[in-house]
Amino acid sequence: MSAPKLGAQHSALSTALVIFAKAPVPGQVKTRLCPPLTPDEAATLHGSFVLDTLERTKAAAAQFKLPFDRYLACAPSSTHVFFKIMEERQSVTLIDQTGDDLGTRMAQAFQSLFAQGYKHVLTVGTDVPSLPLEQYKQALTLLDSHDLVLGPALDGGYYLIALNRPVPDLFTGIPWSTDQVLKLTQEKARALGFKNALLAPWRDVDTLEDLQSLVEAATLDAKKPKRDQSFSSRTAGALQLIAKRLRSRA
Repeated sequence: MSAPKLGAQHSALSTALVIFAKAPVPGQVKTRLCPPLTPDEAATLHGSFVLDTLERTKAAAAQFKLPFDRYLACAPSSTHVFFKIMEERQSVTLIDQTGDDLGTRMAQAFQSLFAQGYKHVLTVGTDVPSLPLEQYKQALTLLDSHDLVLGPALDGGYYLIALNRPVPDLFTGIPWSTDQVLKLTQEKARALGFKNALLAPWRDVDTLEDLQSLVEAATLDAKKPKRDQSFSSRTAGALQLIAKRLRSRA
């Protein structure tokens, strides 16, 4: 992994929050939604999710005064123009994802940032665009009394993982993208004698069923006062358009 541009030696903050993201390249993201989505539609939706996560993590840090330095872990490369735009507009530090699978890439990110001097490192995916801001506050609070914090996804994986030190063993021998990810990670943690905590479960977006649930959630969300809405107008609009197109194709 390339070294972050801004290490802990340049920051008074104790926590690194790492957002794992792929560039929104048609045919390379959200492929399990294609069909019925086109590759372009899937890529547009994914790009909006990345923006949502960047905006909402920034909002969480401001609202709860969380000591986050935010990093965007980029695939295939931090040199992609999409990530360069995110760096400029979202004030986030870019790093590269390095490794053959998700576990290796996450382990490398934790190792690199703890080596920079951070006391806590959290990673989050971009498939939870409406994740409540309070989840980030709770994750950091729980790290004060736990070795590991996980945010369970409804499909058996996790959308967030937070640690107080690098633990590469947590990321080895895991069948990624299966319903065993959370269970096996917890088993590894127990074998290591870790005290671990769980956040509230949340649905990430991998399948058509997930997408349909997200469309329904966004429709209900739009009826709330604007200050209470969880979905960005950008993603809500994209979901409405996709739902309309899917109905026309049925």
